[in-house]
Amino acid sequence: MPRPPQIPKRNLPTPAKKLAPQQVSVNVLIHQGFGLQQQGKLKEARAIYERILKIQPNHFDALQLLGGILVVNKDYQAALELLSKAISFRPDFAEAHYNQGAALKGLNRLDETLASYDRAIAIDPSLAQAHYNRANTLQELQRFEEAITSFNTAIAKKPDYFEAFNNKGVCLKALSKLDEALLCFDAATSLFPDYAEAHYNRGSALQDLQRFEEAISSLKKALTIRPDYDFLLGDIQHAKMCLSDWSDFEAQQEKIMQKVHAGGKVSSPFPIIALADAPSVHRLCSETYIKEKFPLNMALVSIPKRTKKERIRIGYFSADFGDHPVSFLTAELFETHNKNKFELIAFSFGPNKPSQMRDRLVNAFDQFIDVSKLSDQAVAELARKLEIDIAIDLGGFTGSCRMGIFAFRAAPIQASYIGYLGTLGASYYDYLIADKTIVPTHLKEHYSEKIMHLPSYQVNDSKRQISNRVFSREELGLPPTGFVFCCFNNNYKILPHTFDSWVKILKAVDSSVLMLVANDPLVQSNLKKEATLRGMDPNRLVFGKRIPREDYLARYKSCDLFLDTYPYNAGTTASDALWSGLPVLTLMGQSFASRVAASLLQAIDLPELITSNAPEYESMAIELATNPHKLNEIKQKLAAQRLSTPLFNTPLFTQYLESAYTQAIERYWADLPPDYIDVQTESIDSR
Repeated sequence: MPRPPQIPKRNLPTPAKKLAPQQVSVNVLIHQGFGLQQQGKLKEARAIYERILKIQPNHFDALQLLGGILVVNKDYQAALELLSKAISFRPDFAEAHYNQGAALKGLNRLDETLASYDRAIAIDPSLAQAHYNRANTLQELQRFEEAITSFNTAIAKKPDYFEAFNNKGVCLKALSKLDEALLCFDAATSLFPDYAEAHYNRGSALQDLQRFEEAISSLKKALTIRPDYDFLLGDIQHAKMCLSDWSDFEAQQEKIMQKVHAGGKVSSPFPIIALADAPSVHRLCSETYIKEKFPLNMALVSIPKRTKKERIRIGYFSADFGDHPVSFLTAELFETHNKNKFELIAFSFGPNKPSQMRDRLVNAFDQFIDVSKLSDQAVAELARKLEIDIAIDLGGFTGSCRMGIFAFRAAPIQASYIGYLGTLGASYYDYLIADKTIVPTHLKEHYSEKIMHLPSYQVNDSKRQISNRVFSREELGLPPTGFVFCCFNNNYKILPHTFDSWVKILKAVDSSVLMLVANDPLVQSNLKKEATLRGMDPNRLVFGKRIPREDYLARYKSCDLFLDTYPYNAGTTASDALWSGLPVLTLMGQSFASRVAASLLQAIDLPELITSNAPEYESMAIELATNPHKLNEIKQKLAAQRLSTPLFNTPLFTQYLESAYTQAIERYWADLPPDYIDVQTESIDSR
């Protein structure tokens, strides 16, 4: 996170010359006020400046100094009026322009903010704080390269400017220049060792580099410096989960849950959905985070009522239009939308990395717009200008989220789908796309959005290619014989109680092994240690490597059964396994993330692979591993139903989704508020 703008500079008043008696009294007062202000006694200083302005309404020093205090007190409009008046008397006074910029920034008038800082710099190029705040404004406008240039100027003027080093690092991180960002965070902490923000940002960059052990060290340092650091405890726990480091797991989990219940700013929402199957807690966490980070923003006027158009205009917003699981799932959806009824516009704010998938996505949309260099407000304004009817957030609380776009209200109807598995807790999201397995009626209270209930939830790409490669057991590190369980979910989804179940299953099935994915040797070491602590030979854990996607899909054919994680189920990986012909055994809970795999199994008509508690999960896994006939029946059923059921029938799913979109926009046209939408299979006509 960036360091906030500097508190506006408070300059000494202009020197007194020959003054009338009343002016002498005012001059004494201005020095008294300034002295109090320097001591941090802003209330007392403010009273003196206001007294002066009653005597001399156009007193320049009182105007600009009081304006600075009002900025600090966040009374931005009043500050702006005073500072604008002061500037009318002394247009060559740099600090007044500087403070005016701070007031405009508080009012979110960013282009005018830049102009004020530019005027301050033109008058006094040595004003390092003006360069710094100008850079912060550019950063907020997503103009990261320009911001870096201004941060460099600020640092040149003030070599010990640790805040500028930190915020420059934040910009470099946003540009995915992580190694350069680390150098900036290191410089900031070298200049100011107790700089919590820089330690946090360093940890965040290290997480992006998947250097989790170092990340944990930096994040813990930030927490040591500032024990109440907002949302940090959850980040530390998540980084530990990425390493399968379960030291003090239960105590930390309980601490985090209690603080979320109390409305504490203890974690961002994403780590929470992997820690506990608690939809009420998930909603509380989302609402707390939204209120702090992405509150409803009323800077833009309400969207004028739209009239019916020939085509409904859908905007899909994502940082993941490329080689990412979201795109692996949605690519064919964009291609199969009915372009006679729907116009599709992509708003891409992620890295523009060339790839076959990126090219495929660009070709699927009517318009594909790179908005990575636009501010949240500018993106929302663009969406309004293009008259987007329904805006779909494909990210939510993941990666490079830009929920601020939706806080400005980019479209009359806004919905969340596929990226984040849970409620976003924001009043400005009207709908959440799900099905009745994921959000049954009795659980709707845990979601701030109205639910678009589709007959099935997860879209898939039926054009995925599986390579013809046949892996030998030896090259996969598997023993010559024995049952092969697998789980290729991310490591943070593996909780101790899930691992407990896996160990029980392996112990009950002679010569069986479990294949996992773990690139970090420390993850492998930690999991082997946990196996040993549970009395199991650690060599029964086999670790696969990340390989090209088509080969990765082929590797599933070397396995016998996919064991799902709980409470954060497999999503893309479950679809991948089923597409490759491998049955998936899941444990269904109460939260969104803990019901996704069950939704997939329902959509492919394999409900017998859904369990509801750990003993049932363990028993079913053991039975399938020791009863080849039963497992073979399930595999044959999967093969027969793979293309005849809704899960991989992308054109059918697209019709489900289009029906939901149509019902939502028809409610809008009829001046009805968003409400629960239930798409019935019988209402879908074949094309």
